Amino acid sequence: MKTARPDVAAEQAAHWIVQLSADDPAEREQARIGFAAWKAADPLHATVAAGMENLLRQLHAVREPAGGDHRPARAALAAIAPDRPRQRLRQLAAASTVAVLVLTGALALGERPAYLLADLRSPTGQWRTHTLDDGSRLTLAGDSAVNVRFNAGGRHVELVRGEILVDVARDAQRPFIVDSGQAAIRALGTRFTVRRDDDATILSMLESKVLAQVPRHPAVVVQAGQRARITGDGVGPVTAIDAASVQEAWRAHQLVVDDLPLADVLDELARHRPGQLHYDRAQIAGIRVAAVLPLDDTDKALQLLIDNFPQLRIRMLTRYLVMVDAPASDAAKK
Repeated sequence: MKTARPDVAAEQAAHWIVQLSADDPAEREQARIGFAAWKAADPLHATVAAGMENLLRQLHAVREPAGGDHRPARAALAAIAPDRPRQRLRQLAAASTVAVLVLTGALALGERPAYLLADLRSPTGQWRTHTLDDGSRLTLAGDSAVNVRFNAGGRHVELVRGEILVDVARDAQRPFIVDSGQAAIRALGTRFTVRRDDDATILSMLESKVLAQVPRHPAVVVQAGQRARITGDGVGPVTAIDAASVQEAWRAHQLVVDDLPLADVLDELARHRPGQLHYDRAQIAGIRVAAVLPLDDTDKALQLLIDNFPQLRIRMLTRYLVMVDAPASDAAKK
């Protein structure tokens, strides 16, 4: 199925928004019908339109300083010279498109300023490796970001979001510390991964050892071949991992799971693909997965899940909207 590109859909939606404000009631009604049909034609259209309509509602609520127009979007459009109707409509549509796209970007900046302003970033679905000034190497998984602060007394890396693989260059005079917000992980020369989730930091040691410190809790040494889940309550139970397998999975951009709930697997795939991956955790709760899935090709990963779990149904409504359910499982319960 052919789907619209987000930028094209945004421009089309802006044109409809302009036509919906036509002076003639008959034109507005015709535009309303056409806009409804356009939204129904593609889920991406509906998503873009909803975001644009919400943005316009926010713009109408914005008031500028005294003496200014309290509807900035309308003021910008009104500034265009009233040329011939068809030419003016094109100008209005173009101005609306630019205004909406620019303001949408501004809202995104407000939602994720720490990520967008971070020193090093990696887009969704891409891995990026950086060599730091001291020779240490950082590999950022998709949708990850860090800030780097080096000085004479220490080397500090703030994990803003996502997951990183750290290969620390030895420097006895300057400790290397990764701060995830929940814990400070200190090492001199070692190799490990750190993942920042909403409620926990996941530390996986591949070589040597680190000291994990949570404020107001005892520090805990985590050794090579161990994994620890760290929260505000301290460093959780330490479990054993196969360090070689973890390193290979990072090298090959793979997700290796052994008897993991399908919902947890989909959570991870969702982190590595653009758009939305929708599923009902309760409806697929009985499905557990043991597999090796490619994170740099999530379409292939989803196909592998279908091949191994025939009860699954995966509908790719657009490249940016995928729905996963298990109707066969529901039917079997009846």
